[in-house]
Amino acid sequence: MPDSTAAGLPLIVSVDDHVFEPPDLWSARLPARYRDSGPRVVREVSGAAADPRADRVPVDVWCYEDVRIPLNSSFAAAGKGAAEVDGTPITFDAIRPGCYEVTARLADMDLDGVEASLCFPNMFVRFCGQRFLEARDKKLAKLCVEIYNDWAIEEWAGASAGRLLASPIVPLWDVDLARAEVFRNAARGVTSVCFSEIPAKLGLPSMYSGYWEPLFAACAETETVINLHIGSSSTTNKTSPDAPFIIHTSNHYGNSSLSLSDWLMSGVFLRHPTLKVAFSEGQAGWIPYLMSRLDGIWRAGNAFMGGDALPDPPSSYLAEHVYACVFDDPAILRFLDDGPLPLDNICFETDYPHPDGSWPNSRASAQAQTRTLSAEDQLKVLRLNAARLYRMERITADAAEPAR
Repeated sequence: MPDSTAAGLPLIVSVDDHVFEPPDLWSARLPARYRDSGPRVVREVSGAAADPRADRVPVDVWCYEDVRIPLNSSFAAAGKGAAEVDGTPITFDAIRPGCYEVTARLADMDLDGVEASLCFPNMFVRFCGQRFLEARDKKLAKLCVEIYNDWAIEEWAGASAGRLLASPIVPLWDVDLARAEVFRNAARGVTSVCFSEIPAKLGLPSMYSGYWEPLFAACAETETVINLHIGSSSTTNKTSPDAPFIIHTSNHYGNSSLSLSDWLMSGVFLRHPTLKVAFSEGQAGWIPYLMSRLDGIWRAGNAFMGGDALPDPPSSYLAEHVYACVFDDPAILRFLDDGPLPLDNICFETDYPHPDGSWPNSRASAQAQTRTLSAEDQLKVLRLNAARLYRMERITADAAEPAR
C-alpha cells in the first residue's frame, strides 16, 4: 500500500466504486429448478450469421428470464485507453480482474492510494437492483436479491479484511420485504443500503405516498445509510435522443437535485430524525443554489407552492441528514464557507472501474480537488467523513489516537 504521507495526502476512503457481478454468482447458488431461468452468463459469438465475411467475436451475455445483457466495455474502463472505452460487447477475459476478484481489486486499490471502498452493483444488477424489480418471477427475484447480498457481504467484502464494503440491494417491489432485508443485513454489520434516487420514475410509490415509511424506519433504527446513486431511477437527463452521451453524463446531477428536493420537502427527516442519505456520484456544486431557491420559497410561506410543508428552512436539515459524494467538483470545496452543506458532510469517490473513474490517478485527482483545503480538512473529505458515516471503526479509532 502507498505511503499515507505521499503527496501530503491521507489514504482515500472511496464512497462510490462498483463490482462486476462474477459470471457464476447466481448459477452456482440458485436451486436447480431456477438454473435455466435465473441469471447466468452465456458466451456467444457476435456478427451476422448470414454474412460469412462478418467478424465473429466472442461476447459474454447475461441471460435472465427473457433479458439478454452483453457485457459492455464502458462499465469496465479501468486500465483501458480512451479509444477502448467505446461501449462494445466484450467477454470477462477482456475485463481487468480487479473488477470482480477481491485480491486483484485490493491490489488496484493499493496502486491508487485507496484504503477502503464502498462497492455498488454494476451493469447487470444496476445501481439499486432495478434488474430484479423488472423480473416477472418475484420469488426468483427475491432469491436473486438475497444471493447477491450474501455474496457481496460474505465473499466480496468478507474476504477483504474490512477494506471493501458492500452496499446491498432490496426487493423494491415490496416494502415489507425490503424492510426485512435491511434488518437481515444490519445484523451482519452492514451499514448502508441502495435505494432509488426517484422511486416514482421506476413506477413505484413516490416519496410523498407514505409507502416507504417502514423501510425508512428500519434504516433509522439500524443506522443504515441510504445510498442514492445517480442512474438508480433508470432515467437520464437529455436534450434529445441523438444527443451525445456527454449530455447525459454531465447532467446526471439533475436527478440528484430532484431527489434531494423530495427528501427534504416530503418531511422524511422530520419523521426519522436519525436517518442519513448519501448522494452517490451526485457531486455537490448544485446544492447551494437549490437550497437558496427552496429556502426562498419556504420563507414566502406560499401554501400553493408547498412552502409551508416544513417548520424550518429546507437547508437546515442538511447537516444532520445529507451527505454529498464528489469526484469532479472543485467549486463546492472552494466555497464551503458560504454554503449550506458542512465540510463534514462531503466525501470523496473514485468510481472504479467506470469511465468517469480516476483510477489509477485518484491521488492526483484528490490533490487537485482538495488543494484549497487545509491538511485537516483534506483528511476529513478524503477519509474521515466517509469512515464516520459508514462506521468504519478501525479508521475512526485510528483518527482518535493522539499524534505521537
